[in-house]
Amino acid sequence: MASFKGVVRAALALAAFSLFPLAAQAQAPAAPAPDTLRVVFCGTSGPLPIVGRAKPCTAIQAGGSLYLVDVGSESSENLQLWRMPMAAAKAVFITHLHSDHIGDLGEFNMSSWVAGRPAPLMVVGPAGVDKLAAGFNLAYENDHEFRRAHHEHDGIKVPIATGLLQAKVVPIAKPDGTAQAYKDGDLTVTAIRVAHDPVSPAFAYRFDYKGRSVVVSGDTRNWPPLAVSAKGADVLVHEAQNNGMTRQMAQGLAMLGNPRMSSIMGDTVTYHTEPVEAANLARAAGVKALVLSHLTQAGLPFYTPEAFTKGIEDGGKLDWRLAVDGMTIDLPVGSAEVRFGKF
Repeated sequence: MASFKGVVRAALALAAFSLFPLAAQAQAPAAPAPDTLRVVFCGTSGPLPIVGRAKPCTAIQAGGSLYLVDVGSESSENLQLWRMPMAAAKAVFITHLHSDHIGDLGEFNMSSWVAGRPAPLMVVGPAGVDKLAAGFNLAYENDHEFRRAHHEHDGIKVPIATGLLQAKVVPIAKPDGTAQAYKDGDLTVTAIRVAHDPVSPAFAYRFDYKGRSVVVSGDTRNWPPLAVSAKGADVLVHEAQNNGMTRQMAQGLAMLGNPRMSSIMGDTVTYHTEPVEAANLARAAGVKALVLSHLTQAGLPFYTPEAFTKGIEDGGKLDWRLAVDGMTIDLPVGSAEVRFGKF
């Protein structure tokens, strides 16, 4: 009897362990309908460490497949905790090669491969994504061999070929140019050059699926040509940095005797977009909704949403929101609805 009780206890403990992510998280929304373009915010901070916010990552679900725009540190953990369909991952679209936008590429590739992804993961983006993919493939080479040696048995296959990253460099010569970056059935992804100098080229991406559309800006200074490429989109996801707050941070660091970090912080005002500027661009594009993400100051001691977005409504009526990790947007096909939710 004692032995039987021990087995039962062990089984219950194992069941509890396997359900831990379910217990630790709020119940996730139902999977999107086949004819819905869904956006999931899996990382909404900038490069600074912010509790409750991963580094930049925006997930797109369409036609049963999963795509990411950037994959910053901690974002892969969010995706797994929210029980996103990792095996359905097909491509990661890199906006640019700053470290906070690529830090979790190796982990997302590994976890989606282990989950059963049936093909290599495409890494799409500007010049340099070929080096990025090759570097992560090399860094994880031993890991892949170890996992295959340990887990490939009794009919379970873990083919290394499907665990690789496969790069696609998208050339766009004109500073305000665009190019088709990817096509998968009814989904078309357009790369749009933006201005993040000296980081160049840097891209935004537009996802069009059965008449619904979302544009993700990546990092950029205020860049009017983006409004042209975003024209008529349902949602614009745009980066935002309050430069007044940034200058306060730089001054505070200088007063604390940290001139190096003060200088680096002060430099960032030249290549990001203020909330008011993003709002004006959204109005020019005629989008239904604006979501501000990549919130550099969110979570810092002096941050408040009101101060961060001061003046955002001065330019006229606009449906806008500040992104948080776990926010979702559903864009059902055949409808004009923009449905916000949260994991």
